[in-house]
Amino acid sequence: SDSGKDAGRITAAWELYKAQEDVVAVCKDYNIKLTLFHGRGGSVGRGGGPTYLAIQSQPPGSVMGTLRVTEHGEMIQAKFGLPQTAVRQLEIYTTAVLLATLHPPRSPRSDQWRAIMEEISEQSCKHYRGVVYQNPDFIPYFHEATPEAELGNLNIGSRPTRRKQSGGVSQLRAIPWIFAWTQNRSVLPAWLGLGAGLGTAFEKGFKEDVQSMYKEWPFFQSTIDLIEMVLAKADLAIAKHYEEVLVSPGRQQLGSKIHKDFCATEQCVLLVTGHQKLSENQGTERLIDNRLPYLNTLNMLQVEILRRLRQDETNEKLRDALLITMKGIAA
Repeated sequence: SDSGKDAGRITAAWELYKAQEDVVAVCKDYNIKLTLFHGRGGSVGRGGGPTYLAIQSQPPGSVMGTLRVTEHGEMIQAKFGLPQTAVRQLEIYTTAVLLATLHPPRSPRSDQWRAIMEEISEQSCKHYRGVVYQNPDFIPYFHEATPEAELGNLNIGSRPTRRKQSGGVSQLRAIPWIFAWTQNRSVLPAWLGLGAGLGTAFEKGFKEDVQSMYKEWPFFQSTIDLIEMVLAKADLAIAKHYEEVLVSPGRQQLGSKIHKDFCATEQCVLLVTGHQKLSENQGTERLIDNRLPYLNTLNMLQVEILRRLRQDETNEKLRDALLITMKGIAA
């Protein structure tokens, strides 16, 4: 969650993978039985995703018959709210833990794969931090292009959106950071930086190696698959509409760069997976298409409400309307 906000999704995932490998190795040396405790977020940007895939992509030896997990917020209701759903979730956990114990997932095949992953991670982190932390226009752009500023005025969270009122992204909690970008459909935290990392690996002649990593290494495959799903759910046209209506003309250039990043990331992911289009899984595509008539309408309403609310900040009716659009888009 927070490491993703600091360094980007791909770097956060890789550093956690290596840290788990180190803990497993030390426990093995000293004959200590290890149970790792995972605090999983709901969204991909906060470490979420399908439970089965997540467990199957852990480092070998990190799931040895036991696993401890906490589910957050609305995911408790979604996964355990009904008896049948709860039993199904527990079946998924049990099956995945048994498989990971009896047939541990593969490690990276060679030191070269690790070196390539380090390169992808390093370049991804560098690009992500260059946009989010080092570009002086980013914070004002973020405030204008998303409903983040208004989020703090709506009593829908258990804690304040910021740890301190001053400061930039570093003081913003991870949940509103992800939530705000999900609202305008760009879902930036889940993919920003990956295109730069993969692009560098391709330029250095590692394209076939990266494709092999995707086919043979469960950790890399699940990470790329989750980001591909996020890219499929994102909508650049909607994100551009937010920008055109709400962002100052002087800052729209940054938005154009982010949109180019999105397209570059999409092309890199398709090269890695070998897919013709994002999320070739027909079930996923159908689920997204079924929701679009409702989702797009809510987004159009939200843009107009934000435009009016920023001219009339005390208008309670507009605040109530904004809250309804936020809940609708999130759901």
